[in-house]
Amino acid sequence: MKTVAINGTIRTELGKKAAGAIRRSEMVPCVLYGGDEVVHFTTTLGDLRTLVYTPEFKTAEITVDGKKYSAILKEVQFYPVTDAVVHVDFLRLIEGHPIKVQLPIRFVGVSPGVKSGGKLIPQLRKVLVKTKPEQLVDELLVDISAMELGQSIRIRDIKVEKGIEILMSPSVPVAMIEIPRALRSAAPGTEPTTA
Repeated sequence: MKTVAINGTIRTELGKKAAGAIRRSEMVPCVLYGGDEVVHFTTTLGDLRTLVYTPEFKTAEITVDGKKYSAILKEVQFYPVTDAVVHVDFLRLIEGHPIKVQLPIRFVGVSPGVKSGGKLIPQLRKVLVKTKPEQLVDELLVDISAMELGQSIRIRDIKVEKGIEILMSPSVPVAMIEIPRALRSAAPGTEPTTA
């Protein structure tokens, strides 16, 4: 599990006016929820960059005025015109307390369908799961080594570690092997095309 270190400074003034002043000083207002305290702090975009602008799932170790918190990124608000980060919400990780997170999917193995000319078409990039912080993983592996031409793999086919529960319908497709046009006429059960 990759962890990003974030150094924060406690925010004493809250509200829109204070948040605007923070942004003008090139800092980002943040909130850390979870447990019995809510921590309002500011940090630099430099500290947030490797956490926000990545498809990878990472945890954050936030240090605010000498206190350390383990957390995950919950929500990022972007300015609609420039895509600048204007606010970040973090969820504190507390051992034993279940959390819901979107984990990225990584396909592993070599599909016989791809070897015979098909194309792997991912249908999902992330999967919603529920787990405890101590059982958290940074990605879900989806084995495609049994997928033939025209086949799809579904949520129910994903093997997960003990303690991880997928919160999506088992029938949702994750990926499929598309049959190229050139092979369609040769595929069993298809009508030959006439010019």
